[in-house]
Amino acid sequence: MWELTSYAGLFLIALGAATVLPLQSEFALVALLLQDHYPVALLLLVATTGNVLGAILNWVLGRYLERLQHKRWFPLKPGQLHRAQAVYHRWGYWSLLMSWAPFIGDPLTIVAGLMREPLWRFTLIVTLAKGARYLLLAAATLGWMPAETVS
Repeated sequence: MWELTSYAGLFLIALGAATVLPLQSEFALVALLLQDHYPVALLLLVATTGNVLGAILNWVLGRYLERLQHKRWFPLKPGQLHRAQAVYHRWGYWSLLMSWAPFIGDPLTIVAGLMREPLWRFTLIVTLAKGARYLLLAAATLGWMPAETVS
């Protein structure tokens, strides 16, 4: 029972962390990795799946955000919106490789939806980026990275 709760908790924290919620999925993943009780591959799969689904929620929000730009409460002025679109046009879908990064990753996934990035390509690139981040975090936590030799 505790295992299922741990996996569900990791999934929900990873999902929320990919949205505007102030959550850090890395702490949850490291805590579970350090317990040495859970299969690493399954933890990586759960964290990556939750985080990618959170990014897809952002993408969906972005797809419909532009429809609301004429509302008085809309957070971006037309000029700001056009500048964000220009930046995305410049770097294109490859900018989604930075979707794992703090502070820029979540807005980037919203802009991708706004720019009508195809969901299949969005999901593929974001999964690669976020999965690689979790894999590197697990490697660092579990000591899989070779120690540098000092000469």
